[in-house]
This record gives sequence, C-alpha cells and structure tokens, in this order.
Amino acid sequence: MAVLAMKCPKVKVVCCDISQKQIDRWNSDNLPVYEPGLDDLVRAVRNKNLFFTSDLDKTIQECDMIFVSVNTPTKQYGVGAGRAADLKNWEMAARHISKVANGPKIVVEKSTLPVRTAHSMRRVLNANDRGLKFEILSNPEFLAEGTAINDLTSPDRVLIGGQGTTEGKAAVDRLAWIYAHWVPKERILTTNLWSAELSKLTANAFLAQRISSINSISALCETTGADVQEVAKAIGMDRRIGPYFLQASVGFGGSCFQKDILNLVYLCESFNLPEVAAYWNQVVLMNDWQKNRFALKMIQTMFNTIAGKKIALFGFAFKKNTGDTRETAALSVCKVLLGERAKISIYDPKVAADQVRLDFEEQQLLTDEQKFEDFVTITKDAYEAAKGAHAIAILTEWDEFRTYDYKRIYKDMCKPCFIFDGRLILNHEELRAIGFEVHSVGKPYGATVRMDD
Repeated sequence: MAVLAMKCPKVKVVCCDISQKQIDRWNSDNLPVYEPGLDDLVRAVRNKNLFFTSDLDKTIQECDMIFVSVNTPTKQYGVGAGRAADLKNWEMAARHISKVANGPKIVVEKSTLPVRTAHSMRRVLNANDRGLKFEILSNPEFLAEGTAINDLTSPDRVLIGGQGTTEGKAAVDRLAWIYAHWVPKERILTTNLWSAELSKLTANAFLAQRISSINSISALCETTGADVQEVAKAIGMDRRIGPYFLQASVGFGGSCFQKDILNLVYLCESFNLPEVAAYWNQVVLMNDWQKNRFALKMIQTMFNTIAGKKIALFGFAFKKNTGDTRETAALSVCKVLLGERAKISIYDPKVAADQVRLDFEEQQLLTDEQKFEDFVTITKDAYEAAKGAHAIAILTEWDEFRTYDYKRIYKDMCKPCFIFDGRLILNHEELRAIGFEVHSVGKPYGATVRMDD
C-alpha cells in the first residue's frame, strides 16, 4: 500500500487494522515489520496520501476499492486440518464489509486463497438487505520478503482476475489503471478469477519444488563426493532450467511456501486427484526431511552425544533481510537438538527475543521438565552466542555472518570446534585453516564452498 501511495500521489490510500497496537506502530518510527527500504518509503508518504487507522467502518464507507489482506493460515481443526486454508478471517472481513458498506465497492483479494474462494465471497458480500452489489477481483501478490519493495515497484507481472461480465471487466480495468502508473502495460496480465487464484498457489509450489529438488540432490552429493554448488551451476546454465532457486540449504521456510503447497494438496484431494496431491505433498516431505537430516548430521558428527553441549545458532529468521520466523528451518533444528538435551544459544540481527520465546511456546519445543531459561539463551551479539560453544550452525544467510572474526570466535569455543554451514555462505577453506571442522549441505566432508558463486 505504501508503494501504491508513492506511485499514485492523487490516490488516497488508507491501511486499516483492528489492532490498535499495530496501527500505533505503523504511525511510529518503529514499524511492526522489518523489510529493507520500507521505513524510508512509509515516512515519505505517511500522512500525505498514506494513512493508518483502526476505524474500520469509516474506512470501508469512504473507500471505493477495498484490498483484503487478512491472514489465511493452514487450518488446524476439523475437515482439512493440516492442509486446507483457514478462511475464517476472510469470511469475517467480507461479512463486515457487506454490513457497513454504504454503496457498491470493488473488493480485491490480496490474501493467498484457494481457487474459487471468490465465488463464496461474492455470495457473502451480496447477501445484504440493501441491494448493494460488489465486484470481486483476485490480485495475488508475487513478492519475496527481503526484496519486497523492489518486487512491488518493478514486478515481473501484475495479475488481475475478474468476472467476464461488463461490470467485472470494468472493475479489472479500474485496478489495471492504478498499476499502469508504474507498471508497463505488457506486464499487467488479466485473467478470469479462478486462474488468478490458482496461479498464486502454483507459482509458490513450483518455486518450493525447485528448492526441494536441489536439496534432494544435496544428499546424493554428500554421499558420492559431488559438489552441490557445482551441480547447481551446471544445470542452471541450461536456459530451459535457469539458475534461480537452486541454492541448496537446510530447507525453506516462510509464511507462503508450505502453507500454499498444503492448500494445493488439499484442493487436489478434494477434486479426487490423489496422484497430483501426492506429487506436491512430496515437496513438503522432502523439505521436512532435509531439516531433520541436517540436525541429525550435527549430532552424528559431534560423537553422537550433544547433551549439555552449547550449540550456537547463527540466524533464526527463515531467510535474510527479514525478521519473519514462520516455518523457519531453525525451529525444526532446535526441536531435534533440544530432544537430545543440548543447550542452544541464538543470535539473529532482526528477530526479537520475545518472538523466539513465542515460537518455542507455540511449537512446544520444550518438555514439561525443560525450562526455557535452562536450555535456550538469546543474545544480541554473535561472539557472545559462540563463546564456550562446541558448535555453530548457520541457519540464516545473513551477509554479516561472512564478515566475522572467526579466529576470535575459535579462540573462545570448546575444542574441537564444529561449524555446520546450512546456507553455504562461509569460506570453508579459511575456517579449516583456523582449526574448525566444517560440515555443510551438499558437500562431502573436506570440500570447500565456491565463493565466486
């Protein structure tokens, strides 16, 4: 919305949330999310044509077009639990819009939703006793955390789905006109509603599939003596494949990939396509296997016992340039390590201590006999996190991890010192020269990272 306000200065953009606490932070210098470039962008347009408020009813009545961007997590109860998207928030938003609207509105789906959700939402919105009519558009967001501002200002494409009726086409044209202020017209793609909804799920599934594919090969590389970075570079130079999303790692995370794939799996099951469902479900299973394999390799390498040993985790966010910890690989690794009674010291430059504690509580990573303070330490300094540790695990690819004084770190650690590079970002040859025993994803023991990649 901040990008829309910047690119369309004559358009009034109002961001509304039922949480006053969130709105207060959006109106402060301490925004509720970290994203490179977001702070400067919000400050440039806030209170000019970008406004933040918790007055939901007034906002609905004043706006002509309403973007609904509510959370649609994986359902944890009832039919479809563990796979289907939980649409409770979306329906509640639609019902409230229908209840308080003072005229016809264009309602735009921004949340990632199952195909044909728009049909249900149209029924809810139009089931009012005042004869109000609403047009529903699907406008899924194709952006990545850490590069979101660039993804919004210079997108590969903008997708707008609508009905084929005269009114539906007019609504599509109106939204396309807004994007045309900064997006070339050839990048604005219009489709029917169902294609737009399914395209978002499919795009995330394809991207996650590439990560799981290269991670499956990383295990084979470690066994055969091949180098996963060399394999990825070789296949990525094929124009039919391309180099993107072929970076082997401890596993993917984030708010979208797993949730959307599981949603796709559930849709396939619902439409009696079990083979298709099984195919996409394997992408998730492979990702879970990779995270677990990384943690088990740590235990095996450290003489099959880590009870009481301090292990430093460098990184807790699911990727660099974000503070988002949803589905982060770090949580899966922590679960295995804590199950072996290791003591964990965590450093991440953007993840708050309160968030780490909340994640541990929600995922129930500690037993009733384990107190958080006895097994988990959260530090504001990587050197402190590594002091006295037996091992370091690189779980997020933060650039600053490449620049540390590892001679200083080595001096303060227990010997032998292990480093497990789950993101292939460190110079293994230099680390081994210092004295570290280095292990990594997709490389046989003793192989080095190709730093030129």
